[in-house]
Amino acid sequence: MTTTTLAPRDTTTAVHLLDMIGASWMSQAICVAAELRIPDLLAKGPRTAAALATETQCAPESLQRLLRGLACLGICSEEADDTYALTTMGALLRSDIDDGVRAWAIWWGRYLWPVWQDLQLSIRSGRSVRALARGTTGYAHVESDPAAAAVFNRAMVELTQLVAGEFARIYDFSGARRIVDVGGGHGALLDAILAAQPHARGILFDLPHAINNTRAHIANSAIAARLECIEGSFFDGVPEGADLYLLKSVLHNWSDANSAVILGHCRRAMPAHAKLVLIERMMPEHIHGTTRDRASARTDLNMMVGLGGRERTVSELIALLTASRFRVTQSRPLEPEYTLIECACA
Repeated sequence: MTTTTLAPRDTTTAVHLLDMIGASWMSQAICVAAELRIPDLLAKGPRTAAALATETQCAPESLQRLLRGLACLGICSEEADDTYALTTMGALLRSDIDDGVRAWAIWWGRYLWPVWQDLQLSIRSGRSVRALARGTTGYAHVESDPAAAAVFNRAMVELTQLVAGEFARIYDFSGARRIVDVGGGHGALLDAILAAQPHARGILFDLPHAINNTRAHIANSAIAARLECIEGSFFDGVPEGADLYLLKSVLHNWSDANSAVILGHCRRAMPAHAKLVLIERMMPEHIHGTTRDRASARTDLNMMVGLGGRERTVSELIALLTASRFRVTQSRPLEPEYTLIECACA
């Protein structure tokens, strides 16, 4: 009897694919850690799994398994004697800091999770999962749920803060005495701009679910006297007569038709000298699999399942702007993962 010796199989590619297939465990583990406030507890000093289980009212063995998963992700580190310590990355999930991403972790893991599981519905129909399954469009799901609105608005502040400082540093605001942030949420972008530009005044324009809490938030801030909050929908119109209009991560929420309506209202509100600045993630003309490409692809699919929107290439966005009587005056990368596009009235 003869035996055949089989060559060892190279499983590297399969293992890599399996890792991507199961990647959802990471967002869920991080979301639960944020909801349980584990980073807040570890910020006070290293804790044993048993102590954390008591403080979070969780089953000890189950919590320890979560902590080991979080240690694999770099959210905490596993020390001697079953003790866990907070890492620099994990500190970004604390609830008591201004520059973290805790709310975004909860928004993704808790509120976006149900719509992502029905991605195929969006692929087949071309519509958002929320529109198909719940009959809601735009931000109706946030406006009717105060708890969701609080998480969402805080998450938007977190994401905006990642880019606001860089934008305030590199952009030329010399001619911008009056600035309107269209759909500006809780005002994180205007906050950074007005802090750096003491000559400027800002108008924060958004729906009531965003504006209501913002007024109380800025009441005692250094910029309160220079910031006005106006409730409204950019589908009905925007404040007129400003020098600079900002649309940060707005158009990617909407179809081309809806985006054209928003741009049209901005164009009609703008004096001849005014500028429009868009801050958006841009889809590359050709995918090369870079970190920036993957971030754009992720948010593109997220816009599709949640809102029916999309990330656009530079050429697609320029076509939209041109049709709305704008001409692009500059375009430049804006870290992290964004692009700044400035337009003048055509």
